[in-house]
Amino acid sequence: MVFGNEMCDETPHPGECKTLLIKHKPIRSTTQFLQVSVERTLDGAVKAKSDTYFLEPQFGSKQAWEECMDLYEQTIHRLNESVLCPKNVCSRSDVQAWLSTALTNLDTCQEEMSELGVSSHSLESITIDVINTLAINKRMEQNGKEFGISKITMKTLSIGEKVDVVVAQDGSGDYKTIQEAVNGAGERPKGSPRYVIHAKQGVYEEYVNVGIKSNNIMITGDGIGKTIITGDKSKGRGFSTYKSATFVAEGDGFVGRDITIRNTAGPENHQAVALRSNSDMSVFYRCSIEGYQDTLYVHSGRQFFRECDIYGTVDFIFGNAAAVLQNCRIFARNPPNGVNTITAQSRFNPNQTTGIVIHNSVVKGAPGVQLGGVKTYLGRPWRSYARTVVIGTYLDTLIEPNGWIDWDNVTALNTLYYGEYQNSGPGSGTENRVDWAGFHVISDIQEAREFTLPKFIDSASWLPPTKVPFTINL
Repeated sequence: MVFGNEMCDETPHPGECKTLLIKHKPIRSTTQFLQVSVERTLDGAVKAKSDTYFLEPQFGSKQAWEECMDLYEQTIHRLNESVLCPKNVCSRSDVQAWLSTALTNLDTCQEEMSELGVSSHSLESITIDVINTLAINKRMEQNGKEFGISKITMKTLSIGEKVDVVVAQDGSGDYKTIQEAVNGAGERPKGSPRYVIHAKQGVYEEYVNVGIKSNNIMITGDGIGKTIITGDKSKGRGFSTYKSATFVAEGDGFVGRDITIRNTAGPENHQAVALRSNSDMSVFYRCSIEGYQDTLYVHSGRQFFRECDIYGTVDFIFGNAAAVLQNCRIFARNPPNGVNTITAQSRFNPNQTTGIVIHNSVVKGAPGVQLGGVKTYLGRPWRSYARTVVIGTYLDTLIEPNGWIDWDNVTALNTLYYGEYQNSGPGSGTENRVDWAGFHVISDIQEAREFTLPKFIDSASWLPPTKVPFTINL
């Protein structure tokens, strides 16, 4: 094994890497090299957050500034997890997932700053450091250099077991709003027992945020269309996409089941998120997620959706999580401009372990909606390394013969990964699909298996305890 400059030459940004080496000589192993790299990156994130604090006047938007400050806090949280990994017994795939999230957080902040004409050298610097660290960890993962097998588990209760608190609008429960119940759970570190909130039937007109320190929270309802959480924030009404969500899950190990989450802003108000999840190892079971543009923001982390309904128009499943949607129903509505795009995945670095997988699901028009004259595509690439795979799914007539559409980025057509494997239905034919270098009609079963639950979101350690049904095979 070579150390020193040769190691840095294998990273995307060798100059910055060599600066790291000069400050921390001697480095005698790849493990030490990774540890030093993560620690430097963490220091940089703390500095970048501090620098951004003093940039508030330049933002001209308190909302955007607060968004970046929040994203820095989440980045620091993920980098701390990565630093502590050897002591807490996790795997390199856990670290790669957390570093992927850190990079996604920085990209989200960068997008907001770019729109406002704000620049930050410290943000650019920390982004380079995370990219390098991702590459180093990926190389070690490929070489079999493990900290250990992941022992991260999410403690949950079996279906029907103890509920901690009840939410009821008529006053018959412990709380009248869901947010009050979440706040009542207090801070819950990883490893805390599952805290179960049962929200009784009703229409809850509120915005719910399960914060980053609220781990292992479960919210259960009385069923789709019965327990409804609804809001109407949108880009058209002055909110950023990130801040428009009706429901936000940030604490790890979140489970939502038997609820409906809506954003009723309507198509004329553009981006309007119903659900945003930054929660690693999160699960949504028998939920309905309803909106128009940008309905479901799978922002970051490892996420699993089972038997969920998702309604929308433009880019309505989007973000840069490692997200698997299994046995779901995906319903397209009428868009304002005559074009629907079901997904907009935003992976922008090839070492990020992210993407959207739609497995054993159904894609069709929403009930009662006439889509005559509407062009509907499986997705478009939000970033250059976008990755979306559709497996064993029924595609109705709404899907255009070419299947996918570009986003004015010619380079992305070569670097993205779009795949289809053994789909069915009148919209599943691949003979007239796009001829991009990054599009794949998957024929190799081993290639397809890379997108199954155990491979794609490391499900073995954390999904079984949730008691939610799942399929590990194709």
